[in-house]
Amino acid sequence: MHQFRSHTCGALRASDIGERTRLAGWIHSKRDHGGILFVDLRDHYGITQVVFSPEDPFFQEVDHLPKESVIRVDGAVRQRPEDTLNPQLATGEVEVRAEAVEILSRAEVLPFPVADEIEIGEALRLEYRFLDLRRKGMHENVLLRSRIISSIRQRMLAAGFHEFQTPILTASSPEGARDYLVPSRLHPGKFYALPQAPQMFKQLLMVAGFDRYFQIAPCFRDEDARADRSPGEFYQLDLEMSFVEQEDVFRVVEEVMYGLFTEFGAWPVSEAPFERIPYAESMLRYGSDKPDLRFGLEIQDVSSLFAESGFRVFRNVVEKGGVVRMLALPDGDKQSRTFLDKLEKFIKGHGGSGLAYLVNAADGVRGPIAGVLSEEEIQALLQRDDVAPGTAMLFVADAEDKANDLAGKLRLHLADLLDLRQAEQYRFCWIVDFPMYEWDAEAKRWDFGHNPFSMPQGGLEALETQEPGDILAEQYDLVCNGVELSSGAIRNHDPQIMYRAFAIAGYERAQVDENFGGLIRALKFGAPPHGGLAPGIDRIVMLLAREPNLREVVAFPMTQNAQDLMMGAPAPVSKRQLDELSLRLKPGIEP
Repeated sequence: MHQFRSHTCGALRASDIGERTRLAGWIHSKRDHGGILFVDLRDHYGITQVVFSPEDPFFQEVDHLPKESVIRVDGAVRQRPEDTLNPQLATGEVEVRAEAVEILSRAEVLPFPVADEIEIGEALRLEYRFLDLRRKGMHENVLLRSRIISSIRQRMLAAGFHEFQTPILTASSPEGARDYLVPSRLHPGKFYALPQAPQMFKQLLMVAGFDRYFQIAPCFRDEDARADRSPGEFYQLDLEMSFVEQEDVFRVVEEVMYGLFTEFGAWPVSEAPFERIPYAESMLRYGSDKPDLRFGLEIQDVSSLFAESGFRVFRNVVEKGGVVRMLALPDGDKQSRTFLDKLEKFIKGHGGSGLAYLVNAADGVRGPIAGVLSEEEIQALLQRDDVAPGTAMLFVADAEDKANDLAGKLRLHLADLLDLRQAEQYRFCWIVDFPMYEWDAEAKRWDFGHNPFSMPQGGLEALETQEPGDILAEQYDLVCNGVELSSGAIRNHDPQIMYRAFAIAGYERAQVDENFGGLIRALKFGAPPHGGLAPGIDRIVMLLAREPNLREVVAFPMTQNAQDLMMGAPAPVSKRQLDELSLRLKPGIEP
């Protein structure tokens, strides 16, 4: 018999009754019933009940073992008594009568229970992540992640893609988020950067003629954490295709995502083709470029109704170039005055000046601004398609970007308060037609709005004949249930268009050559039209595991302030290490 086990703790069935077995695992739980000790022995595969009798020479030793100690048990498989059958366990029909025990590892007192799925502070969980990963929920999430990645690989290979690895130590790039820098020992004063994404390398693979590339790629960005963004590092399905248009990329990704979410999700999934929503339309209808389509409550532009209104607050906003946005809340007349007033506090809490509202009640239109609107203005509002009797009309007035943002936040807030989402479904969409440039008011110049390596719609002619703010890019985002899974683009493969695009953003030709020399040089030697994107693995798993936080689907995540509490990173280094790297810390900072 094997030194440690003949079966796993999830393998035994009724067909094994009468057989001898050897199991090894962790003591998950212990129960003393009238002197008989029942131990649930757990390993990666499952749980088996082991029975110890008081006459056993090892009974007292096992009885005093702390939970999570590791033991090996020899014994006979037998039928459980009828009243102790456990249909929740795959092994629930049988138990093992212990005949010999070896203690493989004695556990210390646990900082928190492993067997019980109770609420535990995140800092403590991350400090003892190796214990946290033994808990059923976390263990299953990490296994789900493994299966999802395996499925992605198979789907990509079946679609004709080849997997390549790109460098981890590379050069810093001036665009994007803040880099993690790695000092060079062999080249004092110079630094590598960890890749924020394999962007330029995957484009170079297309230039090299490989046609279809993918990689489960690690990416590193020194940015703050959010619920859907890990600080430090994350993984993405990085892919690129040659000789493609936008719709070619969409078809491949839709097939992969539909198959993946159908395989691992228990909810209905959007059928391909996924809905395409232009960026400007998404910002108007949803106040966001990552809209949650699981509920309606779309935002409306009612600016024209207030352009000459007697309500001076709204009229002044419109006269200054701002907008008025409205949400028509069905059955709003059933909400209390307190409920509606709290919505105004919500808007002010997010930097808005306030919220106005009207209620189309049975006894007429009422609300704080009803008295300052003309009968014509009220009738114009009531004639809108979605302002049925009982509707509450909620208004936000501000500069366009801010009004969109506030109305979008209010829309999501109402969905949370009133449980508006059709929760058990996966609703995908593409956001398309992003602006190529956005105005940086502080720097007083145009800057790239999205990916600087994207092809402008209309090519060189658009760059030379259109105002920068009117130029759209061949850029797109993949969104599911209000979560941005990916950004991508058809790339700019023409060096002359690249130089001109960067010139509008204030880059001299020499700066482009210096900062992006590897890519721009390659494009001069014949580059195919190409495009791709990179859906986030962590976010995909988070959605499929139905978890609200990325740290619940990553084996060893950092805290929100980018610390690894288990390994103690980031950590000081010795003066000798600093000297080897030709580095000196600022005065007052100890190595």
